Amino acid sequence: MISKEEISEILKGYDKKNITIATICSHSSLQIFHGARREGFKTLGICIGQPPRFYDAFPLAKPDKFICVESYKALLDYADDLVADSAIVIPHGSLVEYLGIERFESLAVPTFGNRRVLAWESDREMEREWMLKAGVNVPMRFEKADDIDRPVIVKYHGAKGGRGFFIAKTKEELQSKMSSQEKYTIQEFILGTRYYIHFFYSPIKPDGYRLSKGSLEMLGIDRRVESNADEIFRIGSMKELADAGIYPSFVVTGNLPLVLRESLLPRAFELGERVVETSLDLFGGMIGAFSLETIVTDELEFKVFEISARIVAGTNLYINGSPYSDFVEPGLSNGRRIAQEIKRANELDLLEEIVT
Repeated sequence: MISKEEISEILKGYDKKNITIATICSHSSLQIFHGARREGFKTLGICIGQPPRFYDAFPLAKPDKFICVESYKALLDYADDLVADSAIVIPHGSLVEYLGIERFESLAVPTFGNRRVLAWESDREMEREWMLKAGVNVPMRFEKADDIDRPVIVKYHGAKGGRGFFIAKTKEELQSKMSSQEKYTIQEFILGTRYYIHFFYSPIKPDGYRLSKGSLEMLGIDRRVESNADEIFRIGSMKELADAGIYPSFVVTGNLPLVLRESLLPRAFELGERVVETSLDLFGGMIGAFSLETIVTDELEFKVFEISARIVAGTNLYINGSPYSDFVEPGLSNGRRIAQEIKRANELDLLEEIVT
């Protein structure tokens, strides 16, 4: 991993009056570019081959310029070009998936947030350790198929957008579906409503919902639309579907907006607070946008089953604000909030606090 000292040296050569916001042309890039432009930044899109034509349809979110690479894995070869533009890279799910954690960690370009968080996020053993140390309620985990005594969901490691996840009701069903070629986690299947809560942690903001350092904001909530899983039971019972060889698929295809019962908001903030404070102890803090992926049971208990330690695609619902971010600032998106954090840090000469 590139050291913080090396990034600090690179930052010293930046034109602080002409910082450029850069990201890969995928995932949440439209709102990142749109938000950066609203805060007065230049923008740069990273793409494979020719610039994607769909940006022409969205002029307010089209990057000012593009860097076209042969493959995302070759992005490391373009670090000098990004540095020449005084670029700060915004990581998102596609960047992590396409570039890979090791290459991303060695990218010699200042990056928003703490790169160390991605190792904790992508490894389910480390992620579970994080959540348990934070004292949040997590689903029960099973080490092997013989231990199963209830329905479970199996998740393969890494950012896969739900691909490869499956449900099994018995150990026999689990063994028939399991791939031994990949690392996996077996969790109990929790019945309840899924809430993906979008938080933003600022280590430099002095007011708001205060933590031991900085403050925490809630900017929105979504629920994922997952391929056929949300509609599959319209055509038959689980047994009928299994007999026909049809099984739920959890590949994410879109997102739906949600709000919580207001009485649950204090508990939601407590979850976010615990996770951030623990991240400060474990690896120096999770900076910027993150999401807690939760299930709320019929007893109104939160179960946290995953952390996404970066901007998530569900925030694309709220380009012009959400029912929560509007109480922070009207029309505030996650993309714009990231740009505001960079702008404030730059003005206060605190960029080293929020980039690695």
